[in-house]
Amino acid sequence: MEKSQYKVEKRAGRHARIRSKVSGTAERPRLAVYKSNKFVYAQIIDDVRGVTLAAVDSRKTKGTTSEGAVAAGTEIAAKAKAAGITTVVFDRGGFKYQGIVAMLADAARAGGLAF
Repeated sequence: MEKSQYKVEKRAGRHARIRSKVSGTAERPRLAVYKSNKFVYAQIIDDVRGVTLAAVDSRKTKGTTSEGAVAAGTEIAAKAKAAGITTVVFDRGGFKYQGIVAMLADAARAGGLAF
């Protein structure tokens, strides 16, 4: 098996394990994070209804990937406040809670989201 395919499959397994324990509700939706090599994406999802309540990405952000993650975290917190959401369940998407994922989470917390 090629190394890149192996890494993708391992992350998918970790994400499945996380998703078996983490689920979003109307009162406390799920903040799902996905990162690629260049960009970071975040969605707030109500899993009971199967609806995405808010979504952001860092594709329009100029600068480094870490600056994009901070901008995405701040923006998702602002969109959540506008939608009346104050607490969420964090879904790191099978990625380690470090670097870009942690920066996005910290920026969302600083923006007023609790998790």
